[in-house]
Amino acid sequence: MNEYQQKLLGHFMNPRNVGGIEKPDGYGRTQNPINGYLTDIYVRITNGCIEDIKFKTLGCVVTIASASALSVVVKGKTISEIVDSKNPFETLMESIKKEMGEVPKKNWHCLPTAVQALLTAFHDYYRKNKNEEGVKKIEKILADGKRYFEEELKKYEEK
Repeated sequence: MNEYQQKLLGHFMNPRNVGGIEKPDGYGRTQNPINGYLTDIYVRITNGCIEDIKFKTLGCVVTIASASALSVVVKGKTISEIVDSKNPFETLMESIKKEMGEVPKKNWHCLPTAVQALLTAFHDYYRKNKNEEGVKKIEKILADGKRYFEEELKKYEEK
């Protein structure tokens, strides 16, 4: 087993930040349209910073590992650091890959489930705080994720 496989399995066997947060500042749920797996993400945000993040996932090894890896990558960062990058959706996907290692090509569609759930939690946070600019920004990024899922779904339907 190579180092990348060990990192991925490490996040699956010992996932970080599992669970929920009572009365979260933001909550997001995403169901992957390709495999039906679910990821819930809960965030506690203080002064724009992700103070705590928890997740619950019903899915495969890669779906669980990617939610764990994402939680490690974003904890302690500000929402602005995450969403103000050039391409936030792709940046988050690459961050997961870097944290958990190489992902089998056939499972690449599992990673965006956690990303979309996190972005939905940010959307919920901005909505609760009546931050219309933030809501609109997150909606644009969520649309990128939706397009990604649609492209992946086409690949599966062509097989």
